[in-house]
Amino acid sequence: QVQLVESGGGLVQAGGSLRLSCAASGSIFSMTVMGWYRQAPGKQRELVAAITGGGRTTYADSVKGRFTISRDNAKNTVYLQMNSPKPEDTAVYYCNVKFPGTNMDYWGKGTLVTVSS
Repeated sequence: QVQLVESGGGLVQAGGSLRLSCAASGSIFSMTVMGWYRQAPGKQRELVAAITGGGRTTYADSVKGRFTISRDNAKNTVYLQMNSPKPEDTAVYYCNVKFPGTNMDYWGKGTLVTVSS
């Protein structure tokens, strides 16, 4: 069983910065894919960014150049550095871990990020 705990959410002004963290406990291996998703009110959950164990990253077009995902395999922690956030980035942000080649897929409870204009 894997537990994911997000932290770092809150209120931030547009143009500021915020860093989200997600600490994983349980059986986590460096080959997992860790990612951040978000869900705004009335919208579907969407991928924000993901990173493989080897450090390969994927970003939603809407956050490219502004957000950076990173991970510390020794700490089983993934980060999302949010620079120059916009009001449309307001959402609940969820941490996710996937074990490639299996159906194991775990989610955190989410952390709310509110970007004020």
